[in-house]
Amino acid sequence: MKPTDPRIRHYTDEHIRILLGEVHERGKKFGLVWPSATTDETLDGRVLVCFNTAPVSTLLNLLNLLLDAEREISCDS
Repeated sequence: MKPTDPRIRHYTDEHIRILLGEVHERGKKFGLVWPSATTDETLDGRVLVCFNTAPVSTLLNLLNLLLDAEREISCDS
């Protein structure tokens, strides 16, 4: 997903907090921890995520990668 994707404007702070929680939980399995990641400001109608003020698209893409990795691990088992 690109930062300019218009669907991103529909994510609220609450949506992002839930997604961050999921990234935190799923990332632990792979040693990926972002304890300070949270929502930041809203810029041009898009909520920024506070790990180097990444756009929500970065969060969604990261979550997608973690889900793919989990699927690969479960298929290998």
